[in-house]
Amino acid sequence: MDDQHMQIGEVAARTELSLRTIRHYEETGLVLPSARSQGGFRLYTETDVARLMVIRRMKPLGFTLDEMRDLLDATDRLDGKCDLDDDEREVLLERIRAYEQAATEQVEKLRVQLSRAEDFAATLRRRLP
Repeated sequence: MDDQHMQIGEVAARTELSLRTIRHYEETGLVLPSARSQGGFRLYTETDVARLMVIRRMKPLGFTLDEMRDLLDATDRLDGKCDLDDDEREVLLERIRAYEQAATEQVEKLRVQLSRAEDFAATLRRRLP
């Protein structure tokens, strides 16, 4: 990814997250701006945007901030420049597998809820003249 920096407004538009939400994720340590401008404005990279997108996708699935932090830590370590031994790599992969399984289970629950909601809306439509 390139080193081009974006200000928070552009990041908010690209991620469809509010400025307030992005600042909250910074306060909680989930995503830190890669740099600051001379005027003190937050500057973000494509990597930061990708990180925010992971968080955005986890939130509606009910993951907590701690779970988001844990998953991001695991992916950061796997993607990092330091060498991991096979055991460390397998532990990190197992953490990611657990999140994948939890996400898959939550998606299925949401599909059931959506189906019920669609049935309910159809029931109401049938009652209308």
